[in-house]
Parts: sequence; structure tokens; C-alpha cells
Amino acid sequence: MGPSSERMSKVDTAWLRMDTEANLMMIVGVWSIRPGITLAALRERVAERLLQYPRFRQKVVDDALLGAQWVADRDFDIARHVIAEVPLPLRGQSRDEVLRERVAELCAEPLDPAHPLWQMQLIEDMGDGSSALIARIHHCIADGIALIAVMLSITDDGKAPPRRAPRAEAEDAHEADWLLDAFLRPMTNMTVKAIGMTSKGVAKGVDIAMSGATPMDSSMEMARMGYQAVSDVAAFALMPDDSPTRLKGKPGARKTVAWDDSLALDEVKAVGKALGASINDVLLACAAGAIGRYLMDKGEHPAGKEIRAMVPVNLRPLEQAWQLGNRFGLVPLVLPIGIANPVERLFAVRARMSELKGSFQPVMAFGLLSVAGLLIKPVQHAMLNIFARKATAVMTNVPGPAEALKFCGSTVEKVMFWVPQSGDIGMGVSILTYAGRVQFGLITDAVLCPDPEAIIANFAPEFEKLLMLALMMPWER
Repeated sequence: MGPSSERMSKVDTAWLRMDTEANLMMIVGVWSIRPGITLAALRERVAERLLQYPRFRQKVVDDALLGAQWVADRDFDIARHVIAEVPLPLRGQSRDEVLRERVAELCAEPLDPAHPLWQMQLIEDMGDGSSALIARIHHCIADGIALIAVMLSITDDGKAPPRRAPRAEAEDAHEADWLLDAFLRPMTNMTVKAIGMTSKGVAKGVDIAMSGATPMDSSMEMARMGYQAVSDVAAFALMPDDSPTRLKGKPGARKTVAWDDSLALDEVKAVGKALGASINDVLLACAAGAIGRYLMDKGEHPAGKEIRAMVPVNLRPLEQAWQLGNRFGLVPLVLPIGIANPVERLFAVRARMSELKGSFQPVMAFGLLSVAGLLIKPVQHAMLNIFARKATAVMTNVPGPAEALKFCGSTVEKVMFWVPQSGDIGMGVSILTYAGRVQFGLITDAVLCPDPEAIIANFAPEFEKLLMLALMMPWER
């Protein structure tokens, strides 16, 4: 590597090489901004704030022998990365319908590998006084938690990332690979510490383990954690493949997207409190109900069926999110789509979420991704399709700001994003809380599920069932 090069971590390399014709590893987001902003204002803000992160000026050079490297793009041009989108013709459609079509097209359009792997496209005038900003960022740059931190930093009240010495930046990739070493030496002291502390607090435990200062006083506790680690790895390997439904199959290159923001966060909190469940439990139960209802409407009875969603679990302290890169694991969450009773379904989701607490599967998945980053593409894809066989969807739930953001003097009214799917998974469900609302985003393969808006339309009715039941419960005086 030259003086201007930086080695990419093995996990980030795995995400880089995970692109397929059917599934591109891009996180795609849309901001609805009112009043609308200009392209000049957007470029000025990006140059002033976003480019303070060196990663957004670096391209990727991938070598089968040397691995992937971050290299400064000597031909960097902000006009290549922040562009104006031609106003979209309505053709009798609503603005949302036209925007959905454009987002779906961009989800299937690769980023230019000769330059930094991100792009922003601005529709200056949506016809109602607002602008739409569509951002695409390759997953190898950062995970969802890190990108939320980045996007917050470019808002009007955002804070710039901390200044770091070049040496500290060069060490980031090595620090991100620490868990690979632990994963490849199973059941040694370091592995027990790294995995064991995760059960007590994922982000805190990972950070402590990296410092080598993890206290382990009880040999019985170490034995218990070692047994749990081995059990979790075995359970994942022996887990049966997902229930067959019309949502599972070989995806193609075309995507379609949908979104909804009709749920008020306060109402979700109230339902969760009344029924003894978390906000996450309520939202996941609504997602399971919406998918089950969709299958039933298509003539496919979901009774007795369960599907899995691979759910990301953060493995870093939130205050370090600005460091970018990928630091998360995955756990397979069973979604009880065949349970018609909304309360029974909620309690089933709650029980399964409780089972995952203390699981070592996020750390195991992080290790698998690290190993995958070392392999040639055919072997990597075969390895990553282990996840695809076990799951129908990727599902992520990200807490966003409680208040609406300001950007270039305007208000960001809505924030939506779509999570990429790896291997042969054909559905991605994204949940984001923002400014008192719950934003649902859904991306699907255009053949397996050509009408994701029909699933999205079921979210609110499924929640209203829970809300009605919660209102019927005894009130405290």
C-alpha cells in the first residue's frame, strides 16, 4: 500500500464484495425537504460538512491478493456525486408514486467503482414547494447506525466529526478486524471475553474486550458462556430453512419500493406500555401481521407458517458511530406471520426477542462476515447464502431524531431509507422513528413481490387492532 492508501477492514471488504446483479449493497435514503433547496446550496453543504469525513473522498481499489484498499480519488469532483435529478413527469400518477419508481430504479443502478461509492440526487421541485434528496451510499463505507450519525452531522445544527491524527485513521481497519482474530481462535481466553461480555451489553462489552481489560472472575461463568457460544453456533448451523412462501425465491435485478409514515410514535409507546411490550416488539408484530395479511390476500394461507428476518445488532458504542465502517452482527428473528390474533402474535414476538438477548449469534455473524471478506467471490456468495436460506427478509429498526431536522434553512419533513438484501434474500424492511412518527420502508424484488405497497398498507390496520385492544384494557386511576 502506498502512503495515500488505507487497508479496508475484512468486514467492510465482505460488504464490498457482496454485490450481485440481483442485490446491490447500497443503503438508499430519501429526505423530503420543505421549502425546497437548490443544488448549489446542497453542494456547498456537502463540501463543508460531508467531505470532512475522508472516506467520502476515497475510492476503492480491490485486489484478489492484496485485498481492498481505500485510495484518495485524485479526480474527485463534487459535481459527479451531488447532481440534479430532472423533474419527474407525473403521467397521471401521484408525486409519491413517481418518486417510488425513481427510487426503485436507483436501487438497481450500480455506483461508479472508479470513484467514491456514494451519490446524492436532488429533485429541486417536487411540484408542491418541496425538494426530494435521494442518497445512495455503499454499505462498505458504513453501517446504518454510522450513517445516521453522518447525516445528522450535515444538518444545520450538526457537529463535525472529531479531528484525528492520520495514524489513528490508519489503525481503524485493524481495530475493526479484532473480532476476526477472536473468531478464528474459538474458546481461547480472548474469545470467551469478547463473546461473553456481549451478553452483558453488546457495545460496551465489545469495547472493553478490545482494550483487553475484561474481568472474568468466575470459572463457572466462563464455562457457561463457552457452552452458550458453542450452542448458538450449532443452533444456527442446524436451523431449518425458512418456510416457503411467494416472498422467497431467486431474486432478479429489478426492485420496487414503498413507504408509510402514518403511525404516531406516542401511540406505539402507549400500546407497548399497556400490553407489557417494547416499541420494537409492537412494530415487529405489526410487520409480521402485515406480511401474513398480504399472503392471505394473495390466496396463500399463512396459518402455521413462520419466516425469519435477519436483524442487525449494533456492536459499537453509539458515541463512536462517526468512525464509519461496519460494526454489527446479525440475529435470525422468527416472525410469526401465521398467528392471526394480534395480541398472541405480539407476545410471540416479545418471547422470541427475549430469547435473543444474551445470544452470541451477533458476534458469530460478525466473524462469519469477516471470514467472508477473505474469500473469493464464488465461495463468499455460497457462504453468505447460508443466511439467505435461513431467512426471507432483512429487517432493521433505527431510532432517529425526536425533532424534525433543519437542512440548509429548510425543514426535513420525512426521512425514509431502504436496507439492502444480501445473497438471495428478496425483501428488506426498514423502520425508522423520526419527529414523532414511525417511518416504514419496504424494498422487494419486483418479481417475488411486485406490490410492496400492499404490505405497507397493512401496517396501520394491524397496529389499530392492538390500539383498540389496549384502549379496552382497565385504565389506572
